[in-house]
Amino acid sequence: MAEKKNSNTNNEDENALTPEQVAAAKHVVPASITDEMKDSYLDYAMSVITSRALPDVKDGLKPVQRRILYAMHTMNLTAGGKFRKSAAIVGEVLGNYHPHGDSSVYAAMVNLAQSWSMRYPLVWGQGNFGSIDDDPPAAQRYTEAKMTKISGDMLRDIEKSTVDFRSNYDGTKKEPIVLPAAVPNLLLNGTLGIAVGMATNIPPHNLNEVVDAINHLIDTPKATNEDILEHIKGPDFPTGGIAFNEADIHHASATGKGGVVVRGEAEIVEGAKGTHQIIISSVPYRTNKADLIIKIADLVRNKKIEGIKDIRDESTDEIRVVIDLKGGGHPQNVLNNIYKYTQLEDTFHYNVVTLVDGIPQTLSLKGILEQFIAHRIEVITRRTKHDLDKAEAREHILLGLKKALDHIDEIIKLIKKSKDTQTAHANLMKEFKFSDRQATAILEMRLQKLAGLERQKIEDELNEVQKLIAELKAILSDEKKIRKVVKDELAEMQKQYGDERRTKIVKTGVKSMSVEDLIPDEESTLVLTDGGYIKRMSPDEFKKQKRGGVGVVDIATKDDDFVHTFLTANTHNDLLFFTDLGKVYQTKMYDVPEGKRATRGKSVMNFLPLEAEEQITTVLPMPKEIKKSDDLSVLMMTKQGVTKRVKAENFYDVRRNGLIAMKLGDNDQLIKADFVNTGDDVVTVSAYGQAIRFSAKDIREMGRSATGVRGMKLASGDYLIGAQVVRADAHEPGLLVLTASGYGKITALSEYKRQKRGGSGVKTAKVTSKTGNVIAIRVVTEEETELVVMSKKSQVIRTDLNEIPHLGRVSQGVRIMKLREKDEIASVICL
Repeated sequence: MAEKKNSNTNNEDENALTPEQVAAAKHVVPASITDEMKDSYLDYAMSVITSRALPDVKDGLKPVQRRILYAMHTMNLTAGGKFRKSAAIVGEVLGNYHPHGDSSVYAAMVNLAQSWSMRYPLVWGQGNFGSIDDDPPAAQRYTEAKMTKISGDMLRDIEKSTVDFRSNYDGTKKEPIVLPAAVPNLLLNGTLGIAVGMATNIPPHNLNEVVDAINHLIDTPKATNEDILEHIKGPDFPTGGIAFNEADIHHASATGKGGVVVRGEAEIVEGAKGTHQIIISSVPYRTNKADLIIKIADLVRNKKIEGIKDIRDESTDEIRVVIDLKGGGHPQNVLNNIYKYTQLEDTFHYNVVTLVDGIPQTLSLKGILEQFIAHRIEVITRRTKHDLDKAEAREHILLGLKKALDHIDEIIKLIKKSKDTQTAHANLMKEFKFSDRQATAILEMRLQKLAGLERQKIEDELNEVQKLIAELKAILSDEKKIRKVVKDELAEMQKQYGDERRTKIVKTGVKSMSVEDLIPDEESTLVLTDGGYIKRMSPDEFKKQKRGGVGVVDIATKDDDFVHTFLTANTHNDLLFFTDLGKVYQTKMYDVPEGKRATRGKSVMNFLPLEAEEQITTVLPMPKEIKKSDDLSVLMMTKQGVTKRVKAENFYDVRRNGLIAMKLGDNDQLIKADFVNTGDDVVTVSAYGQAIRFSAKDIREMGRSATGVRGMKLASGDYLIGAQVVRADAHEPGLLVLTASGYGKITALSEYKRQKRGGSGVKTAKVTSKTGNVIAIRVVTEEETELVVMSKKSQVIRTDLNEIPHLGRVSQGVRIMKLREKDEIASVICL
């Protein structure tokens, strides 16, 4: 029993609490683990939001970015200085300001140096800093870096008490809470950040536009967001591209939230042997080019996109992705599918969340500008006060020196009588009423200051300092002057760093790529070659050619190509393209690429989804307005002599993939289309030299689906080569006839009596083996003065129409153009 009792006693002693444990237990506060988890998580979330993921509205930087730039500043790694190893910079940041992983700091610094990530890079990197294909940068021990010039302006005047500082993480150093930021970095470079429960996504903008908007807001503080957007057209991504829909841009800029569709730039070009290529020259912002190429390849492999033969990346400093297309495909359809299924078309989602005095807020474009203006006003005010304090301190010293020089003999005696420096210092303050700093400056003054010129320097410096003090006080006393300083310094930034916009802004949505509101409505000239190359030129080039006599069709073509169509229309005109398959397509004149006289132009496949063997036979400029009461119609003729007339209003809105304009018989082709009015006549001519003239009203108007009626009866083996409209108001028109071997003439149209349609007509040219078949006709009037004839082997002749003889209907004509062996006339243009 005794042993058992002792055993229990020992256990009780072991379980007893020590006096210290008892005291500590009195301070334990019971808490719910749920409440503790909530509080701790909120503290963590706020730390991520304010100290890691979101930028400050004043300088547009996240804490790690700000610490990188400040560390480089303290290391004197300015744009004009030497490069330092990235590892040294990362070590400086980690050791003094940002106690986190070195990989995260290096990744942030690399991002600041990438020209495809930053619209205006803040770090100048030397070595491998990655690529737009998301290739990783070299290790930090291999690369070097320093600040760019614009980074220097982000930190300018930081030593002049322009911003507040706080202790670093271990209290050994001070770091800036924000940078003075002479440029609105938040808008210039944008940002992307994911915090806890919130995120931010702000696009880059163009410096010239942002500065203009700030100046406008300074001058007009009550300006609306719409007023601001008169200056800032939209985002300006470092990778270029196209941003669509002004309405979406305005909404996102006004609310801080919204989506804007962006596209990479791509064009369809004709490659070797008539094949086509799609050339991608830019990609949407933050799009991985390598992933885009892989995605396109996967879509081809899975037969989601058809018609692609090969894809390769030919990019150097500029993006160039080449997609080879198979023959017989529809290039525009392939490109549309690439836009649809890949990131070549993407949506940039605005989420303008930023820290305003440490509090996350969603701001409009105007709100960001207002915050930046307020920041710059504060920076300039604090800098001016700092400079004023420094100037007044210097003035105080100079006043003391000037007074001392005025009483130099007495002061020298006083100093000589003093037993030591401290006594001399006290005597100067007592006898001459100098301040402590003035007395110190006098005792430190060198004897050389007693020289006359040195005395004058003190007086001159005093005058300059007093003048500066007056200027600084004037600035501080007038907010308008402070705002003017803001504008002047921004103008300096604009002059140094302003550049052209890279991203094109299209006012309408992506489904309607028209930029009509940006294009002036003016006369323009269109040239289309038989090989399908098209361009638009200024009429001024045409006029210069007439004076110089070079030839309006002096255009770079392939050896077997020649100019097919030459017409003049306004840039806002719709163009109707009629093809030999009886289809009609439509596009705007301004959508045709502009070129110069000696350029070949672009393939028409860029604009029209033509089939592989489909050829354009006629291009008509559509009148801007067609009323139901108008009698304007479109007359069409086929190779087999079938004609048809359709109300012009039926072609006012042609869908993207084209419309059937005329149903064709077997082996028939649409060769001509033209507008006709009541009272107009039509002249058609066959290859064997037969012609018929009949009234356009003899052909009743039909629907688009109709086949048409016989316009001319053709002999066996014969076929129509052309049809021309004779306007009712034409004055003494003539019919120009050219044969394949280069013979031609003009015959007065009065010799062609009006007949009923459907007849075989009358002889219009004597066709022999010498002349060859009739190849081209034109109705000429007094308005046309010149004739340009081209052969299939690229011979070109230009002559005055009055040099062409006027002969009777049945004559063969005279030689207009001497052709090489096996060559023949290909195209005729009247000017």
